[in-house]
Amino acid sequence: MTDSCAVVRQTVARCTRGGPISAEPRINDRIRVPEVRLVGPSGEQVGIVPLAKALELAQEYDLDLVEVAANARPPVCKLMDYGKFKYESAMKAREARKNQAHTVIKEMKLRPKIDPHDYDTKKGHVVRFLKQGDKVKITIMFRGREQSRPELGFRLLQRLADDVADLGFVESNPKQDGRNMIMVLGPHKKKTEAMAEAREAQAARKAERQQGSAPAEAPTEETAEA
Repeated sequence: MTDSCAVVRQTVARCTRGGPISAEPRINDRIRVPEVRLVGPSGEQVGIVPLAKALELAQEYDLDLVEVAANARPPVCKLMDYGKFKYESAMKAREARKNQAHTVIKEMKLRPKIDPHDYDTKKGHVVRFLKQGDKVKITIMFRGREQSRPELGFRLLQRLADDVADLGFVESNPKQDGRNMIMVLGPHKKKTEAMAEAREAQAARKAERQQGSAPAEAPTEETAEA
């Protein structure tokens, strides 16, 4: 048993001694195969050529030889500016993360006998959430004897759904969950559309502020004399 454990530890040590495997593709002299399937700078197929010839062409074009399909036989390599490629890939990934739409579920809690002013305030929040492209979970909280009047909560949820029908729809119908009644509203607009509209509105407000703060034109000589 002891000998078996020792063998396992030695095997693990050999596997981890080299450190983590790099995700970067092999380029130029790091490529160690006799021949490659070469793709030109504009995506044209050059064909299978010896590695030495591919490196010679890379030097001639002042580009890098990059292995883009290591598991192919022979590996596929492309002539490209690898530094520029990495920069553009990073910028695209950053833009994709910036525009990525995350589904968010907001929550709003109401009482069955809510005050009209409080209702308007709560409804305003729901309207804002739906305009932002977020879902809204509406929870009616029953207390004491209110639990024997579930129809009050149902009518309130129906009223709210009707009031915001132009912005959202009932994604999950009202249902009883213990002392609470829950309904989920979904926005008509997708999150990406709402984000795009928000950016456009922000840009428009910024342009208006810049236009309003621009200095007035100096009077012409004729106007001054007049």
